[in-house]
Amino acid sequence: MQFLDFEKPIADLYEQLEKLKENGQKSGVDVSATVKEYEQKIETTRNDLYSHLTSWQKVQLSRHPDRPYTLAYIEKMCTNFVELHGDRNVKDDKAMVGGFAELDGETVMFIGQQKGINTKMRQIRNFGMANPEGYRKALRLMKLAEKFNKPIVTLIDTPGAFPGLEAEERGQGEAIARNLFEMVKLRVPVICVIIGEGASGGALGIGIGDRVFMLENSWYTVISPENCSTILWRTWNFKEKAAEELKLTSDHMSKFGLVDGVIKEPLGGAHVNPDEAAALLKASLKQTLAELKKIDPDTRIEQRIDKFSNMGFFEER
Repeated sequence: MQFLDFEKPIADLYEQLEKLKENGQKSGVDVSATVKEYEQKIETTRNDLYSHLTSWQKVQLSRHPDRPYTLAYIEKMCTNFVELHGDRNVKDDKAMVGGFAELDGETVMFIGQQKGINTKMRQIRNFGMANPEGYRKALRLMKLAEKFNKPIVTLIDTPGAFPGLEAEERGQGEAIARNLFEMVKLRVPVICVIIGEGASGGALGIGIGDRVFMLENSWYTVISPENCSTILWRTWNFKEKAAEELKLTSDHMSKFGLVDGVIKEPLGGAHVNPDEAAALLKASLKQTLAELKKIDPDTRIEQRIDKFSNMGFFEER
């Protein structure tokens, strides 16, 4: 198990617990009572630690290397997943994945960013940063779902759209803007969930839906704390302050009315118990899909437009 820097008290307790078990095995002494005490202490420390997380610590959790990504959630929640490839124009962008799957017998189109589970796969997946063809593939799959009257679920986890020169040459901005324009008019239910990082237009490119949710330890904003710190202070050293000022966590987004709800994670983050995290997400998706299917498509579209048009607050003088 990998621990983040702020989890050092828990890591120390785990280390002591492992040494205790090892010594017990070597000496043949019954240490079960002491083991239970340590396990209780770990639980108490974890509860204490995770009830006072800062914004930056939640950003760190959203990037945990063991955190489940889109394909892991699909695998744990669904059956008969058939991945679909290519934008029918340039190529198949490995950073954006999607396809039909059965969610307890109901066919759903799942689309999301995929970061990769090891160094080689992260390079192949471009660290979850999609090119224009990734967003065009996503739109193609959405239109396919609409054609067959199947609901759409997008799972968002990206540090941003790929900012390379070649991406700009192929129309990165236009591809994302086209998705926003088309997604708001889709006649099928659309649910969007930020499962990790939700940065900038890279997240918004598949983020227009009837309901937008965030996992508890995810974040959603126009810029990463590091890049914000670099712009304002010309150094990454103020990333913690930037994270706090950006108000990017799920509780902030919920208070601002920019997301419709927050989905709980297992104590310690989704990576501690991916099965439980997937079960919590699945329950929320099923309930929301049932609610959305009762609404007439024209009414749904109208509500979707109103929802995003009314976001934000301002003063006129």
